[in-house]
Amino acid sequence: MDSIVIKGGKRLEGTVKVSGAKNAALPLLASSLLAEGASTFRNVPELADIATMGKLLSSMGCGFERGTGRKSTSITVTVPPAADLEPIAPYELVKTMRASVLVLGPLVARYGKARVSLPGGCAIGARPIDQHLMGLEKLGATISLEHGYVQAKARSRRLTGARINFDVATVTGTENLIMAAALAKGTTVLENAAREPEVEDLARSLNAMGAQIEGAGTDRIEIQGVDSLQPADHDVIPDRIEAGTFLVAAAITGGDVFVEGCVPDHLEVVIEKLREAGALIEARDGGVRVRGPKRLKAVDVKTQPFPGFPTDMQAQLMVAMAVAEGSSVVTENVFENRYMHVQELSRMGANIAVDGKTAIVKGSARLSGAPVMATDLRASASLVLAGLCAEGTTTVQRVYHLDRGYQRIEKKLRALGAEIRRVKA
Repeated sequence: MDSIVIKGGKRLEGTVKVSGAKNAALPLLASSLLAEGASTFRNVPELADIATMGKLLSSMGCGFERGTGRKSTSITVTVPPAADLEPIAPYELVKTMRASVLVLGPLVARYGKARVSLPGGCAIGARPIDQHLMGLEKLGATISLEHGYVQAKARSRRLTGARINFDVATVTGTENLIMAAALAKGTTVLENAAREPEVEDLARSLNAMGAQIEGAGTDRIEIQGVDSLQPADHDVIPDRIEAGTFLVAAAITGGDVFVEGCVPDHLEVVIEKLREAGALIEARDGGVRVRGPKRLKAVDVKTQPFPGFPTDMQAQLMVAMAVAEGSSVVTENVFENRYMHVQELSRMGANIAVDGKTAIVKGSARLSGAPVMATDLRASASLVLAGLCAEGTTTVQRVYHLDRGYQRIEKKLRALGAEIRRVKA
């Protein structure tokens, strides 16, 4: 397995461009199943998870082609007629990526049935799909679980609109049911819906395909079902978590970095916390400039669904607090097993004590480079950040997690002045 080797202590300076959002691209690619023909998506990052979605769609009979050269961020998905598509998502592909479950809604909506393996992905806690299944049942699907697979079938060949109130806000659940309801007969109302920018981006694309969706970005979304949709032609939004990671990288190294493509409205709480910690952050045309202080100040953080502080930025912010002046309290309210990076940060000298969903972080003047092992996607990013501000050399192992969500992060950081390289297995 590849490793990332970092020699810390370099101040980051310059401009870094944010790639397209993985968590927006995956549901968008799945939404192509709703329309026969060729859908085109631009600004799609080159990531392992995107490749997995491509293999999944190809296994069903779809064409999946990434552009070359200057068009390398463009992907075309060609969906065959319904009779030629195999609505099955096999375990071999789904086990590596939880987002594979996003094909469930489109398949049942357009093809009337689906057989999808129960999902895998990062081991950061229980992420059941009960809300997806509850919603599909209310839309008129029969659901059964057999041999590790979800078997779903529309009772009357076409789903029927319904009022669905999520017990908890779920991003992929909201996305799955928006896609399912887009072709359902009648009106569907989703209450307590996820409000993330990626949900809004999906709704924008679907509306351009001919769907009738209102309220995306709020906790109440209304979908008027239509008979058919046209293929998509859509630009994916920038990745707010990648952008936030670069904001933290600049802040902890006392750097001066322009994060091109960063949308301030997508990271309002993260920016607010970094400002509170002493970073100078200003929105500019086309992105955000961040200047880090000599040393950050401790701030408290509680993760919440959007528009709260994102759980996907918790590990990165914890690194900043590990080298900040003072003590901070980090509370993880979204996933119950998202402190696996703490043990590795402790190997680098971080002073962190975990009690349930709360972590007490006592800032140290510096961290020490050490060999560490990534346990999940965002933990990987936090260890790279820790290496940037540590004395000596840090080797981050098992970076295949990192490659699931960050496009060539070592090259982007090296262009900003970091002493970082990838070592091939």
